[in-house]
Amino acid sequence: MPQLRAWAAALKRDVLALWFACRDPRTPRIAKILALVIVAYALSPIDLIPDFIPVLGLLDELILLPAALWLVLRLVPAEALADAREKARDWVEARRPKPRNWYAAAAIIALWVLLLWAAWAWLIRPRLGPN
Repeated sequence: MPQLRAWAAALKRDVLALWFACRDPRTPRIAKILALVIVAYALSPIDLIPDFIPVLGLLDELILLPAALWLVLRLVPAEALADAREKARDWVEARRPKPRNWYAAAAIIALWVLLLWAAWAWLIRPRLGPN
């Protein structure tokens, strides 16, 4: 259990480090774009796949997010990543609150609304008969 907690803490720190790396001019543009997407999702207060959905709900936190983080961390130059990790460590040690991304939350809500509308239009509405 202590190893799992250490892994989770490192994952949170790396998300925060990516947040700082996005602002570093040494980070390549493609790494910034991918990092922004990952950080926006990770810091969003709403999950794309809600946790109450069996198996799939935790899949993003256990597999997808760590894999995406691993990929993007490989794209960030070592010096920029070291500086970002130091800033992230200082942020955590100062016990500052985790930043939130409400724009990503709004995008996730809009995606779910669009999916529900599509399900209504293509699956449910035709079965109700002509209007």
